[in-house]
Amino acid sequence: MNVHIKDTVTRASALSRRSLLKAGAGLAIGVYIARSGKAFAQGAPAAAQVNIVPNTFLIIKPDNTVTVLCKHIEFGQGPFTGMATLVAEELDADWSQMRADHAPSNPVLYKNLGFGVQGTGGSSAISNSYEQMRKVGAAAREMLVAAAAKEWNVPAAEITVENGVIKHPSGKEGRFGAFAEKANQLPVPANPKLKDPSQFKLIGKEGAVKRLDSAEKSNGTAVFTLDINEPDMLTVVIARPPRFGGMVASFDATAAKAVSGVVDVRQVPTGIAVYAKGFWPAKTARDLLKITWDDSKAEKRGTAQLLTEFRGLSKTPGKTVKTEGDFEAEASKAGSRIIESEYVFPYLAHAAMEPLNAFIHWQGDTASSRFGSQFPTPDHATIAKILGLPMEKVQLKTILAGGSFGRRAQQTVHVAAELAEVAKAIGPGKPIKLVWTREDDMRGGYYRPFSIHRMRGVVRDGKIQAWSDTIVGQSIMKGSPFEAMAMKDGLDSTAYEGSNEIPYDVANFKCDLHQVDVGVPVLWWRSVGHTHTGYAVEAFVDELLEAAGKDPVEGRLELMSKKPRHAGVLRAVAELADWKNAKLEPGRARGVAVVESFKTFVAQIVEVSMGDEGPKVHKVWCAVDCGVAVNPDIIRAQMEGGIGFGLGHILYADVPMEDGRVVPGNFDTYRSLRINEMPAVEVTIVKSSESPTGVGEPGVPPIGPAVANAMAKLGQVRPRQLPIVPGASA
Repeated sequence: MNVHIKDTVTRASALSRRSLLKAGAGLAIGVYIARSGKAFAQGAPAAAQVNIVPNTFLIIKPDNTVTVLCKHIEFGQGPFTGMATLVAEELDADWSQMRADHAPSNPVLYKNLGFGVQGTGGSSAISNSYEQMRKVGAAAREMLVAAAAKEWNVPAAEITVENGVIKHPSGKEGRFGAFAEKANQLPVPANPKLKDPSQFKLIGKEGAVKRLDSAEKSNGTAVFTLDINEPDMLTVVIARPPRFGGMVASFDATAAKAVSGVVDVRQVPTGIAVYAKGFWPAKTARDLLKITWDDSKAEKRGTAQLLTEFRGLSKTPGKTVKTEGDFEAEASKAGSRIIESEYVFPYLAHAAMEPLNAFIHWQGDTASSRFGSQFPTPDHATIAKILGLPMEKVQLKTILAGGSFGRRAQQTVHVAAELAEVAKAIGPGKPIKLVWTREDDMRGGYYRPFSIHRMRGVVRDGKIQAWSDTIVGQSIMKGSPFEAMAMKDGLDSTAYEGSNEIPYDVANFKCDLHQVDVGVPVLWWRSVGHTHTGYAVEAFVDELLEAAGKDPVEGRLELMSKKPRHAGVLRAVAELADWKNAKLEPGRARGVAVVESFKTFVAQIVEVSMGDEGPKVHKVWCAVDCGVAVNPDIIRAQMEGGIGFGLGHILYADVPMEDGRVVPGNFDTYRSLRINEMPAVEVTIVKSSESPTGVGEPGVPPIGPAVANAMAKLGQVRPRQLPIVPGASA
């Protein structure tokens, strides 16, 4: 059913570009984002705005394999398997025949229904594709059945499909490959009938499917950008300013050009690019460059200075995000106990196993690119704009990536822009692989924002009477093409999400924000704002409940009468860990936290002891409510991965700066969790009939405050400034 895919994509790309030009903004990404939904309605082959045409999502070959073209990048979170599960369920395919690959860049056909452009993020892959991909499978099934009925001259209603076999009571049967070509010529059902959940054989079933990407990643046949090695390809590395905002004043490349294998050295907007016949000559030559940097507009503050400035601001009211009741009036009442706590969160690197890299071959009038693109639409548009080409003359193929955690979803599109610029600087005809080293990525900016929460609470008569949270932090969205989507009243919602809508019923509440401009580039980091708001809220509520004489679980539940799904995961994890009756070894204590992020609810309980180097987490119990559980094994894996990722960062990770220069460069100075430090993890998935939500990020936020709360039970000071073990190195 893939006969017309190429032609359809080309026409759709042309339509996408025309919609941009009509906007009067050339290839302006912000306008493109706003208009892409309209373009889809005008140009999609489906009757509705949501594309369910099997031809654009499925490749059914004569050997009966079914390849799902996934509109979401696969970098370990499982969309290949998830999308294929949704299709296979409604197609009644056998899992052994399912395959997956990335869809080409085309927002008309492959847009994220939540974003309006093609992209992956916000744990949205399953949530925005659940019904769409089921309809793709159901439509394909109806078309295959119709093709078989026509060939066999029997009523379609008499035909059944099971495990990839199309059957008729007469004894006639066939497989998908035999009918795909004829099915492709039939009309696409406008509203194919979906299965009742009671009929599911794959969705939500334990052990029903195996991950589609695991075998290739295990045997080494999976292709990542670093694996690309085209004939006559040049590898490019760039010397970038050591301070953010710095610029090249002058440079001497004499010694660099003398290195064997070096082809050229050119200045590009982001620094000095070295082109060579391989990575090592490129890096060796870069180390020999003599560059004078102009730091007149660079950020020169270090994190110690930022902390002083942020701390001062936190003691003054910010711009109101939300207010209910009267905090100050409540605090002034007789018998009130006022508790104040400050929580400081450092810059954090994404530290994905595969640093940034990308490939392009510009041939003058066309260009083709391959890399782990998390947002193909803006990447595609940026490459086309810089090279002066119409979008339909540029191909962008998304390939596997070794993690992201937000790093590949740049609001500035800086990797795609740099890739196009290095190609443009040397001219067409040369295949180019742009490589960032680990140190380039660690020191190249785009971190989890530095921030402070100053919390104040009022406890009286055994109850939490009032709550205040003043946040100081940077905006991720300000000045980016995504600003209009995430900024409300001039404030970036990603800076306060989770703090303005806490799950606890407190009558007197206020949340305010100081949004500070700093020259350090920041970016979404796994779970975005919830990574710090979850810690601040859950550590502080534990502190207030302790002052009120309440049990951490029961006290939370008393405040969750209006939040049944929060309460549901909290009860589930308390039962899983036997919170009330468990007998702990001497020197151990437990802590709890519950956080909603991206419409998924996660509660965690940890068991902790204290050692010479800090807390030791022995076990984590986790309950997750993500609506319909499409792939239980992947959900558990994402919770386990999120717990390990979050735990390593809250214990050890920090990106300090001195005089505007980033200190850590690799994992020897940016500490991650070691395998022997990974706790045992037990996950329960709360059964739900709600629409499915994401699991790539929500496992991260609860682990930090749960550990902090357990430490407090051991008589330790609840950590106020992360990381918990400062100055740790590998």
